[in-house]
Amino acid sequence: MMAAMEPTSLRFARLARSLAEAARAQGLRAPTFRSPPRIPDVTRSIVRRGPQVTVAVALRDRPWPAVVSDMVEGVVAANRLAGVRADHVRAGLWQVAEQVAELAA
Repeated sequence: MMAAMEPTSLRFARLARSLAEAARAQGLRAPTFRSPPRIPDVTRSIVRRGPQVTVAVALRDRPWPAVVSDMVEGVVAANRLAGVRADHVRAGLWQVAEQVAELAA
């Protein structure tokens, strides 16, 4: 028997909290996550208002790994990371995403 999958909005909220915590733990700015983007026909948008950054991600009709990727990349972009630092942060955030997925399974 297959385990019931947590609704997408709950998975999104759980992952958003976990990624924000992981970002802060690394001394990074934790963006606010929301869904859907306010811009029509985009899957991800980033809005900067002063020091606050909002990453908006489309959930509907998308594979979950694409949503996770947009959220991870949103943290990287919100902090304007590049190069080796971006790679290390990205790898750490993907580990967090995998842990969240294991807890939800």
